[in-house]
This record gives sequence, C-alpha cells and structure tokens, in this order.
Amino acid sequence: MQIMHFTKSLLITATIIGLSGCGGTSTATAPEQQIPAPQVPAPDPAPVVIDDIACSVSYPLAISSIYTEAESSVIPTLFDGQKTNNSSWQPASTSSNILIELAEPALLKQFIITWQDLDYVHLFNVYASKDKASWQLLNVEDQSEKNTLFPDVISLDETSAETALYLKLELAGTDVSEPSSVLEIEAFGCQEDVSHNIELVDWYLSVPLDEDNNGKSDSIKENDLADGFFDPRFFNLSADGGLIFSTSVSGYKTSTNTNYVRAELREMLRRGNTSYSTQGVNKNNWVFSTAPESNLDNAGGVDGELNAELAVNSVTTTGEDYQIGRVIIGQIHANDDEPVRLYYRKLPGNNLGAIYIAHETLGGDDAYFEIIGSRSNSASNPAEGIALNEKFSYSINVTGHTLTVKIIKANGSEFVQTVDMTQSGYDAANQYMYFKAGVYNQNNSGDAHDYVQATFYRIDNSHDGY
Repeated sequence: MQIMHFTKSLLITATIIGLSGCGGTSTATAPEQQIPAPQVPAPDPAPVVIDDIACSVSYPLAISSIYTEAESSVIPTLFDGQKTNNSSWQPASTSSNILIELAEPALLKQFIITWQDLDYVHLFNVYASKDKASWQLLNVEDQSEKNTLFPDVISLDETSAETALYLKLELAGTDVSEPSSVLEIEAFGCQEDVSHNIELVDWYLSVPLDEDNNGKSDSIKENDLADGFFDPRFFNLSADGGLIFSTSVSGYKTSTNTNYVRAELREMLRRGNTSYSTQGVNKNNWVFSTAPESNLDNAGGVDGELNAELAVNSVTTTGEDYQIGRVIIGQIHANDDEPVRLYYRKLPGNNLGAIYIAHETLGGDDAYFEIIGSRSNSASNPAEGIALNEKFSYSINVTGHTLTVKIIKANGSEFVQTVDMTQSGYDAANQYMYFKAGVYNQNNSGDAHDYVQATFYRIDNSHDGY
C-alpha cells in the first residue's frame, strides 16, 4: 500500500511540471526516482554456548577486563599484577558492582581479593555467569576477615564450583560504612587438567601463614606436600605445568632470627620418615665430602647438586633502595650459616634483572660474587640480564671445597661462578647441609602487599649415596 501511494504522488508531481512547461519558456523532465528497498532487521547474534568444564586442578586464570557495572569504565589496576597502594581502586559509594571477564571460560575454584585496608571487615558477594544474564552466587561467607596480613581466598567446593566466563564482585562497603578499597582481583580454576613434574616428597614447604598460632610461619611436611597441598596465595600450580611460589613483604617468619618472609622448599632427605630429626648430621641432611669421616657415614648424602628451571614473575618495587627488587631463588643452608645464596634482582628502572651469589663463611661474613650484571642499588640495565617471566636454569654444585654456580639462559648462554671454600670452615665436625628453592623475599621495608613470585618448572636434587 505504501508503494502505490508513493507512485500516485509521483504522477501528480510530473503532471504539474509538464503543464508548467507548456505555458513557459523551458521544459523540465522529472528525475527518475528509486524506490528504497525495505529494511530487513539483522538477526540477533546466536548466543554463545558454553559447555560445562570438568577438571580437577586449579591455576591462575587470565582476566581480559574488569569494569564497573554501572558506568562500564575499565579498571586496569585491578588485574595489573601490582598489589601496592599505588594501584588501588575505590568506588564512590559503599554499594558498587565490578564485572570481571575471563579470557576464556573456565571452571572456577578460588577467587582472591586483596583489600587495601585489612583493619576493617569488607562486605561482599561473588557471582559467576556464562552470559551476564543468569548469575550464580559463589561464596558462602559474605565478609572478609579482619586484622589479617593476607588477602581473602573464596574457595568453592565441588557443589558450588561453576563454569563461567564472567564474575561479578558485589561490594557493600566496610563494617564502618565506608567504601572498600581494592588492590587486586585474581581468579583460579581450570580449563583442562595439567600437572607438574617436580617430586615433592623430599621437601617441605614454608609459607608465611601461622594457622597453628605458634608465632612462626607454617611448614607443610613432605607427605602433605606430595599429596597435593596448594594455597593460591603462596604455592600453586601454573597453567603451563610449573609450581608458583609467591610471598608478600608482610607475613610470618620461620624464626625470630629471620628478617624476611618466604614461600620456600627445604630439602628433606628422610622423605617423610619422621624417625629422623630435621636437624643434625643424620639421614635427613647431607655433608660436604671434606667433613670428618664419622659425619660422612651418618649423613643422608655427600656433596650435592641442585638443578632448577624457573621464571621470576614479580619482584618488589617499594621500600628501601637496598632492598627493592631482590629475591633469593636458591640456597645451601648449613646449621646456622649459608654456604651460598642465589639472588635475582631487578630494579624498577630496568627491564632486565641481575644474578649474583653470596657466600657466607662459617660464623663469618658474606662475600658477594656478581654473575650477570651488578647488584648495586643504582645498577644500569644489565646487557646479559634476565627479564621477568623469562625462563632460565641454574645449578648449584658442591664437590669437596669447590662451590660452582651456573646460570643457563634460554638461548644457551652460560655464566659460571666458582668459589674456593677451603678456608670457609665447613669441613668442621657436625656441619650439616640442605638445599632450599623457591622465593625468599629480601625486602621487609616495602608496601605490605608488595610481593615476589617465581614459577619453577624443574627442581632436581642429587647427592652421592642418596
């Protein structure tokens, strides 16, 4: 009907123009009119079908975006890997919703919120969704802990685990009716099952928690570690089959003589046989081959080598100049002293990190040896340095009085440091040894949430007679 009406109007217009031409000095021809094609609305895009995922492990999930639900403004600081106060976000009111979009759908297992202020209780709920239309509540408790050193972990049991592409953090302020300030949001779960290749039965793990309330950091013993202990804040599987070690500046320490916190393995040659004491020259520990004969007979091994492949993912950026950016990633520890500590250090202004070692004589001082770059507080970018997230390998070897540390970069470049320990004193009686690997944060002056992290893909320890 509309087309017919349009045609009729066109004929009337043409007739008027033709009549005018007959009585005037010029004629005009009506332009040809094109009838527009009817507009057909585009079909709605087919909804994305997300199948439920079944996997039994948990690792960090990549987040593609975090934004406010009301204004849709992106908040990149909440998933930038920085947990210092310089990277905080606070809504304008106590009630606010944050939407988190994962890089790909996953089965959710844990959700971590790092609050800026741990002196207050924070009220919140966490939801999951496949389509941003239907939401499933994930958390059982709706408030954070108070006066704790550590971020909250919202763990999901099998009945509440949810396959999702989206998360929603519903904030309701603090227990003093102030808006909550958030430093970082992390999601953990899996898209598929992965595993690591590191044998853990001959190690125990120190983490900066104090769940037994003894005033010191907790130790996860060999059998529990081998049976699959994980805590996403300190020790967790990675999506590419590594083990992630992480610890902040704040936390509980292994002893009153220790100044720094750690998430670190301690070698245990007893492999879960608790009839052997942790300390002493016995089958749990090893000795140098320069030790007295009686020690050689009683030890669990003689001399030794530790081989590791890893990538350092994060170092501290706040604190005293001499502490910023440094972390110990491997050690030989004796009774009270450390024949070797292996350091990685990257300064905030550099994009590459340096490698160096410290050798402590028995009851004496440290001697430092730079292997790649400089350990200086004002070091320039090391030409052969190692970037964050760049894989490399190290070996720590002791044969008699000779300590050898080797760094091997991914391109095959090798850097070697040898130390003569003839005068170091470790050939004295009853000096026992054990390897350590992980992250031992060498910063206690920075922001409480500032942290170090490394992912280990291989940790192999060997000794003569073990």
